[in-house]
Amino acid sequence: MEAATELALRLRAAANARLAGQEPLLLAAAPILALLAARAIHAAAASVADRGLRAVLVALVMATIKLVPGVSAYIAAEKSKVVEQLQSGSGSARKNLRTQLPDVGVPDGVIGELQALKDKDVRWQGKCSGTVYISGSESDGHFALINKAYSMFSHTNPLHQDVFKSVAHLEAEVVAMTAALLGSKEKASGGQICGNMTSGGTESILLAVKTSRDYMQSKKGITKPEMIIAESAHSAYDKAAQYFNIKVRRVPVNKEFLADVKGFRRCINGNTIMMVGSAPGFPHGLIDPIEELGELASQYGICLHVDLCLGGFVLPFARKLGYPIPPFDFSVKGVTSISTDVHKYGLAPKGTSTVLYRNHEIRKHQFFAVTEWTGGLYVSPTMAGSRPGGLIAGAWAAMMSLGLNGYLESTSQIMEVSKKIQKGIDDIPGLFVIGKPDMTVVAFGSDAVDIFEVNDIMSSKGWHLNALQRPNSLHICVTLQHVAIYEEFLGDLRDSVNTVKANPGPISGGMAPIYGAAGKMPDRGTVRELLVEFMDSSC
Repeated sequence: MEAATELALRLRAAANARLAGQEPLLLAAAPILALLAARAIHAAAASVADRGLRAVLVALVMATIKLVPGVSAYIAAEKSKVVEQLQSGSGSARKNLRTQLPDVGVPDGVIGELQALKDKDVRWQGKCSGTVYISGSESDGHFALINKAYSMFSHTNPLHQDVFKSVAHLEAEVVAMTAALLGSKEKASGGQICGNMTSGGTESILLAVKTSRDYMQSKKGITKPEMIIAESAHSAYDKAAQYFNIKVRRVPVNKEFLADVKGFRRCINGNTIMMVGSAPGFPHGLIDPIEELGELASQYGICLHVDLCLGGFVLPFARKLGYPIPPFDFSVKGVTSISTDVHKYGLAPKGTSTVLYRNHEIRKHQFFAVTEWTGGLYVSPTMAGSRPGGLIAGAWAAMMSLGLNGYLESTSQIMEVSKKIQKGIDDIPGLFVIGKPDMTVVAFGSDAVDIFEVNDIMSSKGWHLNALQRPNSLHICVTLQHVAIYEEFLGDLRDSVNTVKANPGPISGGMAPIYGAAGKMPDRGTVRELLVEFMDSSC
């Protein structure tokens, strides 16, 4: 002990002797500068770990280049040109806008003006990927039924449950019927499946992520939450992460374009609150390995959300029809929440979705309650306060009018047409289908032509397909609108490929150069700025 004390005294004396000639200010500043340097190094390392070395270096180089006089102005001018081209391709919503109320109301002319505006919309019947899922015209059949149901309840608001008890009842039944399709009657579900209706898939996803965050904070005390998603997961998860201050760990898909379970496992740490699996994923229509992800979630005690926004009203019926559908719902151990849209293949009016949870303990973290407001006690279940009861009634009417037999029939039609489209694309020289589609989304690329040039030709024929990246490709989300005209689609697609083969290069006003450049541009920050500028000029 004495030897150690003596050694410490010697070291102290030596240090004091060495530093005796230094400036006091320097001695005081050195630890502070060292701390700042350490924090800068730590921040840089964290940025590299989060975004990758290449992305960080590209951003640094671009920031440096923009410091050169004139460069920023040049880049801004070029961005403006691109935004103008995007606007010309989409049509601006700001042209000929009325900016103030009429001095005198025109009740007799309102409907006529609405019809005139509506008549300017592009032809959507059968020509759009997804978008409109109900067959026929919007003035008759199933459309007319849900429109009538909406009009009956257009004045209602489930926020006022004491007044509009009917709407609360309808919502409860929509949630319960949807849950039954997704495993709530199975013993493995635990028998407590619960949820709420929302305005769409994005709100359902936002709520599921927020709820998982708060649930895991209460359960494990996690204050720096992270979630793991495949790069094919919907962009709504990035939106949720930004809104709720959650770090995203994005895992590349495997060779089959599915979530890489091993990659997910490598990303799990003490801050992980949840993982996301898609059934199917929006880009390629493929079902992630939900069972394996469920095992992983159970092993590590974290949440697993299954994105069934597209598949919730197809996969249960496709399975009944004998299609080889892998497990995807609450019958899978480890699944804690599910989002599924009623306004897609549920054939309900736009603005209707559901978010479901395995039990009430989890769902309670979704709710928002205030006790100290002078307006009284306040509690609401979802992000919105007031909600349109008419949409809830429309969703209920859609589900009740179709029933199990109606959904089986519609699923049979769209699954059959999807397989025919898949085969038809495989038969077109130069095209290939991406992965092995499990459902009604068929993505395809080309090793012979620029697929975005093909998309421009298809657009000129009135088709509205989804342009994808990594790899460059297109997809069609098959709906009942396509049942009668899928052969026309395949014929136009074959002709478009042949046109591009014979005359390669962008067409006037086409979007191929922009899509192609955006996919290759290493500085993703600039691409993001373009998107924001475009949106700001469009709404």
